[in-house]
Amino acid sequence: MGSFIYDRSVAIDIDDRALAHLQVVILDKLRRNESFALDLRDAKHWSTVWVSRRTPLEFVYAGNRRVPLNREWLEEMADEVGIHGVLRLTPEPMPAHPSDSVPQPVPRGEPVSAP
Repeated sequence: MGSFIYDRSVAIDIDDRALAHLQVVILDKLRRNESFALDLRDAKHWSTVWVSRRTPLEFVYAGNRRVPLNREWLEEMADEVGIHGVLRLTPEPMPAHPSDSVPQPVPRGEPVSAP
């Protein structure tokens, strides 16, 4: 179980797999200089926060392995924030095809292992 930390003060516990998908969508929006609301909940909190390029964000993972990304899940969350202006963590859909998973690049210096 990882954590999404907003503005160095609000920490929301999120599964590492879900956190990886949120990170991709959030960073994509911020790279385009788009601000948006983010709804998150865990066992202790339900938070809605405003995310902009000026907001300190941290994505803290419990594990040390990169997860394959589900393209459908990324598109679903990106569509949701594009339509409603609020990013919500939705349940992960099953990929229509196994090839719909997006492999994560391995950073330099890390060993490559077979699945």
